[in-house]
Amino acid sequence: MIDLHYWTTPNGHKITMFLEETGLNYKIIPVQIGKGEQFKPEFLQIAPNNRIPAIVDHAPKGGGKPISLFESGAILLYLAEKTGKFLSSEFYSRYDAIQWTFWQMGGLGPMAGQNHHFRNYAVEKLQYAIDRYVNETNRLYGVLNKRLSDREFIAGDYSIADMASYPWVVPYKNQGQEIDDFPHLKRWLETIGQRPATIRAYAKAKEVNPNFGQPVNRTEEERKILFGQTASVVR
Repeated sequence: MIDLHYWTTPNGHKITMFLEETGLNYKIIPVQIGKGEQFKPEFLQIAPNNRIPAIVDHAPKGGGKPISLFESGAILLYLAEKTGKFLSSEFYSRYDAIQWTFWQMGGLGPMAGQNHHFRNYAVEKLQYAIDRYVNETNRLYGVLNKRLSDREFIAGDYSIADMASYPWVVPYKNQGQEIDDFPHLKRWLETIGQRPATIRAYAKAKEVNPNFGQPVNRTEEERKILFGQTASVVR
């Protein structure tokens, strides 16, 4: 059994997508980040960066004591190695998928995340910041569109690289992007969206959070919890 500490964000969706693809036995433990549940001591024991997702695998490969992991990219790598799925054992293909997974973790996710913040959540609309992150998101979309111009998926076969990137492209409208400007990316997005496991994963999101997919109007208290953190929260 895998305990998945989860909320309905792109990084959370990555893990439900993988788990639904492989049929691993898992239990969702909701972490309502708008209410500050990510700062509970029991969650910080497994996720010291106070971010979702995190997992506890009570049946690790090869046996032994349970293992806990945080950071969505690390979790995807772990699950791929545990199951032998969605990460090739062939040397070149394996590191091709890994490098694109890291590309998402270091580029697409953080840049699109800042895009979301300054366009949709910031009370003060700073045009320089909006332009900076909308343009960088656009550049990254272009990189991925070019990559997909001669292959069905990012690393050839469907892999953790696709699961890492897909949830960050789904909200393209909220990122100020026109998906029709990226035909290969659009085809890829539609293909993954039609996979039964993807459909199930996003249905889980709606079960956990009935407001998932609706416009979010953060209260002042939620803003303080989500956007006002300093080192003082690390206890």
